[in-house]
Amino acid sequence: MVRYGRRKIGRSIFQTRYFVLESKLLAYYKKKPKDSMVPLKSLLIDGNCRVEDRGLKTHHGQMIYVLCVYNKKEKEHQITMGAYDIEDALAWKKKIEQIIDQDTMTAENRKAFASMDFDAELGGQFSFSDHDSAAEDEEERPTLTRRTTIGNGPPESIHDWTNEPDIGLSNQSDPAQSFSKKNWRLLRCQNGLRIFEELLEVDYLARSCSRAMRAVGVVEATCEAIFGLVMSMDMTRYEWDCSFRYGSLVEEVDGHTAILYHKLQLHWCPMLVWPRDLCYVRYWRRNDDGSYVVLFRSIEHPNCGRQRGYVRAFIESGGFKISPLKCRNGRPRTQVQHLMQIDLRGWFLNYSPSFQYHSLLQIQNCVAGLREYFSQTDECHITPRIPVMENMVDPSMPKSQKLHEMESKTKPAHGGQADNKSMSIIDEESDEDDDYQVPEANIEEDSNKSDNDAKRTEEPPEKIDLSCFSGILHRDTDEKSRNYWTVPDSTLFKVRSKNFPTDKSKIPAPSYLMELAAIDWFKDTKRMDNVGRQKGCVAQVAAEKGMHTFVANIQIPGSTHYSLVMYFVTSCMKKGSLLQRFFDGDDEFRNSRLKLIPAVPKGSWIVRQSVGSTPCLLGKAVDCSYVRGPGYLEVDVDIGSSAVANGVLGLVFGVVTTLVVDMAFLIQANTYDELPEQVIGAARLAHVEPAAAVVPDLDNNSDSKDSSNDDNNNNTSSEDDSSKKTN
Repeated sequence: MVRYGRRKIGRSIFQTRYFVLESKLLAYYKKKPKDSMVPLKSLLIDGNCRVEDRGLKTHHGQMIYVLCVYNKKEKEHQITMGAYDIEDALAWKKKIEQIIDQDTMTAENRKAFASMDFDAELGGQFSFSDHDSAAEDEEERPTLTRRTTIGNGPPESIHDWTNEPDIGLSNQSDPAQSFSKKNWRLLRCQNGLRIFEELLEVDYLARSCSRAMRAVGVVEATCEAIFGLVMSMDMTRYEWDCSFRYGSLVEEVDGHTAILYHKLQLHWCPMLVWPRDLCYVRYWRRNDDGSYVVLFRSIEHPNCGRQRGYVRAFIESGGFKISPLKCRNGRPRTQVQHLMQIDLRGWFLNYSPSFQYHSLLQIQNCVAGLREYFSQTDECHITPRIPVMENMVDPSMPKSQKLHEMESKTKPAHGGQADNKSMSIIDEESDEDDDYQVPEANIEEDSNKSDNDAKRTEEPPEKIDLSCFSGILHRDTDEKSRNYWTVPDSTLFKVRSKNFPTDKSKIPAPSYLMELAAIDWFKDTKRMDNVGRQKGCVAQVAAEKGMHTFVANIQIPGSTHYSLVMYFVTSCMKKGSLLQRFFDGDDEFRNSRLKLIPAVPKGSWIVRQSVGSTPCLLGKAVDCSYVRGPGYLEVDVDIGSSAVANGVLGLVFGVVTTLVVDMAFLIQANTYDELPEQVIGAARLAHVEPAAAVVPDLDNNSDSKDSSNDDNNNNTSSEDDSSKKTN
């Protein structure tokens, strides 16, 4: 589970801990408990304890379901715990509540329970909510049916359409439900869904606003798994929602309410119709029957202004209702209802009924996408993720007001914030595990602080004059020619964040540690090793200027051997840094740390799938040889040493003239002090021509100044030079 709390300096913390509930004692440990290990903290569960639902909290884009267990007589004595899976959170909540109920049912309460007369005014069995646990009259009553609804009512601005009778689940004998069913009629069946249209008068609606439509379908998955997928706004949404283009979190109001920004991908005449975006409030809850409700309603927010090139649509009412059905053939079944009434706004073609109808059907079709997603995967536990949105400014806002908005957002909230920035996030091995309760009003602020702290890295090195370096391939920053190289944006590559050991989160890479000075493109009849010794190459020129160079020699085997040589330079190397330890370490250390992140921004689908974009430890995948020369470190990467890598290379090299390839080199961070990761350097190569390669003059090396010696001395020098190369 996840321990959620705050340090006494005011910083929120998310830590993985081992929680144990044994008899009536709830405790958590830093490591898996053994023998008589003392817990970091414990809480005795009795009739005075309560389990409070805190809803969803976002941490580095990942959602965590938070519960708070406390003693109502000593509220400062509490344990706040969370889970990445809502099923885990519900299991813990249910078990703890069972212990509370057992302790509450004393002998006196059992006697009162036996003699209690349930008259019509009480309506039979009664229940109470955890949120009302402070009321003394309810505390004195025995609990017969504990309410399991999670979440209070929705905001006043949101219409809760789920209170209406469900289509297909209503009681035919109920005249009220029969009357309400007349408000909907079956419009069509599509992709295994029933599409209903509301039959109310719509004269009060704008011409660009459609009638409310509801899609109803059955998905073979648990309610929790579907709920986790519906709440996500990450890359997995592309696999089931064809109307999704982009989504992010604007503000987390509380554990059940959030404000989101959403871009729609509408396919109706995209050349004529401007794209749509949304800013809306999303509310969710879990009902007593195990169903989930997710409601939408558009809202204005100062941090989510209108964007140039987009028309801001307006959701009148919408959302999901996820209801459990009886299992069939041992497989769970769930009814998913998706309602949407949206004003697409705009001019001219946007008033077309065809545009409204087609766009709404496309949005509703996500229910069929959910069904197909779960039918083609064995994944049962979905961890919701949602990126945090950068502040957006309305383009129509006056420039002076924009500057004022930006200054107010970047200004520290209080004087102590600068001091907090220098404090590192508490790690898993820290002994500072005192719970400090997090006030609800400051949760979002602290989460943003953690995100900013996770992105904080060392300052980039000073700019170097690269005009003194040259290579065979030319540099083209405009990327309009062929057979060139350039430096891609560092944020294109994802690296381990400061909190990676806790939540496996990654962040866009900060600025590079070294600058790409030049790229050579060599060919020869034999493999070319230790190219950094070549006189006049970048490594030698940089060494004369007191700089340090990292040489990456990608060796491509064949009837003609090729070498793609990249030179990364820096003017200084901090003593004791990970980069310095990599330069001066042994080969075992280098092989366990050097990673390559490949990417193919432009190329055929089969090439992009073959290459992928997953980071790879080079020393584990292929044979790497290292040469530590004066002022430089060279790694010779033999692609031909791996059958798999050689097969991919054969596919790529055959169409290399049509490709744009990115390669980033970094040193893997294995300890907290080394996080977040930083990329050594990266290169983008476009449309490389094999015919442009030249034969290097490796014999004319920097050691030839001793050529005045006899042949024996030359042979000895050659042997000494080769002894520097280790496998």
